[in-house]
Amino acid sequence: MDDAADHPGDSPVRSGAVRLAALSLLAYAVFHHLGTWVGALGDVGGAAAPGADPDRGPATTRWADWLDLLTPFALLVPAALALRAAGADRRSWWLFGTGVLLYVEGHGIHLAANSVGNVAPGRTAHLWDEVVGHHLWYLGWYLVVAALVRAVGSLPRPAAGRPAALALAVAVGATAGTNALEGGTVVLTGLAAAVAAAAGLRRRTTLAVWLVPAAAVALLVLAGWGVWAGGFPQPSEVGVPPR
Repeated sequence: MDDAADHPGDSPVRSGAVRLAALSLLAYAVFHHLGTWVGALGDVGGAAAPGADPDRGPATTRWADWLDLLTPFALLVPAALALRAAGADRRSWWLFGTGVLLYVEGHGIHLAANSVGNVAPGRTAHLWDEVVGHHLWYLGWYLVVAALVRAVGSLPRPAAGRPAALALAVAVGATAGTNALEGGTVVLTGLAAAVAAAAGLRRRTTLAVWLVPAAAVALLVLAGWGVWAGGFPQPSEVGVPPR
């Protein structure tokens, strides 16, 4: 894609693409920490009365579970609009579509298995939530980000808004790191961060350049935790509140 200087009439639209991409990334930093933000709201429903049929009692879920239903919409809708505004090519849309399918499937598996596991934990719930769900979910997100960088990241780097962009990059990197620790995707996220850093150093354009601090923060979170904990146990397993 050519620079905005070659298409001066496109600059408002292209600026809109950057803002939409930033909105999607901000939603990632917020919604992927729902357990932290709204965990204090507690449960919905509760245990059946003594002697009552448990299958007829109210189901026990968390408010965070219900709010988590909004997560794919909050992240993927502005991302799709950003690609459209940027005039993304077919390859970017294919990359985005693949990421969306993996993200939605992984998120749905995680949400259902995690909600069940909170009430009736077991090896099966753990497999679908912590292993299958998280890896599909996070891999899907990394592909969505790759599509955004390919489309929106090819636009010229703006001169304004750099402090806000850096703050967002740090938030995204911290979210990726903490999600990987609590979600058991350290290897996947470490590899994704390394690829992101290399891409950012090579491209040095709008979104791509901010991949470097985001990747650096994610890797620092992983490395710092690995040294402090002597490995990569989930923070919630050693008394740190989960994401």
